[in-house]
Amino acid sequence: MKITEAKVIVCSPGRNFVTLKITTDEGVYGVGDATLNGREKAVVSYLEDYLCPSLIGRDPQQIEDIWHFFYRGAYWRRGPVGMSAIAAIDTALWDIKAKVANMPLYQLLGGRSRDRIMVYTHANGNDIESTLEQVAKYVEKGYKAVRVQCGIPGIASTYGVPKGGKAYEPADADLPSESVWSTEKYLNHIPKLFAAVREQFGDDLHLLHDVHHRLTPIEAARLGKESEPFHLFWLEDCVPAENQEGWKLVRQHTTTPLAVGEVFNSIHDCRELIQSQSIDYIRSTVVHAGGITHLRRIADLAALYHVKTGFHGATDLSPICMGAALHFDYWVPNFGIQEHMPHTEQMLEVFPHHFEFSDGFFTPGEAPGHGVDIDEKLADKYPYKRACLPVNRLEDGTLWHW
Repeated sequence: MKITEAKVIVCSPGRNFVTLKITTDEGVYGVGDATLNGREKAVVSYLEDYLCPSLIGRDPQQIEDIWHFFYRGAYWRRGPVGMSAIAAIDTALWDIKAKVANMPLYQLLGGRSRDRIMVYTHANGNDIESTLEQVAKYVEKGYKAVRVQCGIPGIASTYGVPKGGKAYEPADADLPSESVWSTEKYLNHIPKLFAAVREQFGDDLHLLHDVHHRLTPIEAARLGKESEPFHLFWLEDCVPAENQEGWKLVRQHTTTPLAVGEVFNSIHDCRELIQSQSIDYIRSTVVHAGGITHLRRIADLAALYHVKTGFHGATDLSPICMGAALHFDYWVPNFGIQEHMPHTEQMLEVFPHHFEFSDGFFTPGEAPGHGVDIDEKLADKYPYKRACLPVNRLEDGTLWHW
């Protein structure tokens, strides 16, 4: 079996997605997600100009060798563009291998370790009251875990809170928009949200929150400590992770579980965090952390240090990535939870899928491969439109973490 074509498909059924389709001389094909939110075309160029030509004629079943060929062979290792491109190739090759074996991907990985996959979704509101209304809506749908975000008094816009009643989409403009942030206002207000959720919904609901890298370690330690009475499932991305030592300081001051990793690209981004047991959940994704091949190494390392998976799963990843992640979740022994920000019906029509949701849990389906495809004719109806992520400034104008 040989690879005869590697095709990049860019479409925008409500938001931009980059898909790689690899076809073999036996007619079997696989698809992988290569979406890098706000920088999609950079991955497209890397694939089309450098990686795809080198795929032609290779045996698609040599997944490990192909992964190292592109990782080591580039010399310029890691980084979000390169690792997203490798991930797309890797995911498509695993899709092919599972189809050739005539089994769902999770079986090829080693079989399932659980009966169903718990997911959490996002409840966002302009204020505490509207956030509580969203929580109630998702609890009614059966979700056992909900991430809560709300507007902060005195701040015009807040991460995670949608505008105009629409679903939240961070890439909101052709060129980066700017928002304003106040750490003090945020720290003074957000524990009130946690208290309100617990008062209305009790202790059984799993409660999560995303800080989005906006605090210093000592500020994050304060928030973690003040959150302890509300026993969060996790506090996500409380500080930037470039300085992994900072997480040790947070850990020293709070027992609130900590999660990080959606912006990580390799095992080296999280190795110290895992080995020092500074975190409880690793959130790296199939598409941004080098695909299934590399993510298995991250998960195996994490398991040695009592760290569980909690993969990123917002709509800045295509349904292909969600399908691959669910197969991984079904298999991985140290599973924790899976993020689920529902794709729109328009998106799901472009990406036919076999995964199913019921009462707060997902199953990936039994179709050979990872169970997600792309309707190319329908995708052609939704051309790419540039959309950039915002930037963030403090109230005095200082550029800050977004």
